[in-house]
Amino acid sequence: MLPLERQTRILDLLETHEKLLTQEIIDKVGVSGATVRRDMQDLAERGLIARTHGGAIHIQRSLAQEPAFAAKSVRMQREKIAIAEYAATQIHDGSTLIFDAGTTILEVARRVAGRRLTAIALDLPTAQMLAVGETEVLLLGGRVRSNSFSITGPWTEEQLRGLRADVFLMGAHAADERGVSNAGVEEAMVKRLAIESSHKTMLLADHTKFGWRAMTQVCGLERIAQIVTSKGSSRLGWLHDTGAEVQVV
Repeated sequence: MLPLERQTRILDLLETHEKLLTQEIIDKVGVSGATVRRDMQDLAERGLIARTHGGAIHIQRSLAQEPAFAAKSVRMQREKIAIAEYAATQIHDGSTLIFDAGTTILEVARRVAGRRLTAIALDLPTAQMLAVGETEVLLLGGRVRSNSFSITGPWTEEQLRGLRADVFLMGAHAADERGVSNAGVEEAMVKRLAIESSHKTMLLADHTKFGWRAMTQVCGLERIAQIVTSKGSSRLGWLHDTGAEVQVV
């Protein structure tokens, strides 16, 4: 198992259990204690976990702060890839799409780059990923947020008000029965305007994003036409009562 795969597995375990003893992690990952301790030290130095006496804890998702892009990019990778692969099959050539900021949406961009699409990108990595072949990329102006590379602010909002798209591919910091929510106020506003500018909104989020609530409300679930998420949680039953088309991959 490669270091990135091991570390992703450790993060996934702590996402589920929040706190584990080192021996429990060793048993679940299936590698030596020395290897697990090195991986845990690396994750701790990157701010993804906190070491405790005899184990590690999951650094709680804050209601006020969203994890940095580098931190999010190594979490729930298998789930993000499965979501992205399905979402890519739902995208039709010739359509105009708004690509939200975030690592799950970036995986979608990786799979459709080069196709005959018009793509409106809300972060720098996605714009760069899409700018190949027949894909026409529009990168909105605005303030680039450090660490996340998303584009927000009055300039971004003004441009979104003048656009029309077929589909908004939206990520989420959190979602529950009351709707989709986000850690940042500015990003939440950009998402709202992208929803208003699109004929259809598709929510792409792994199962760990469901069942809790972040600081800023984005929209009610009635605004979502399609939800694509991952297996792994018993908390998803209520999604089928939202009226959205739900696909669990």
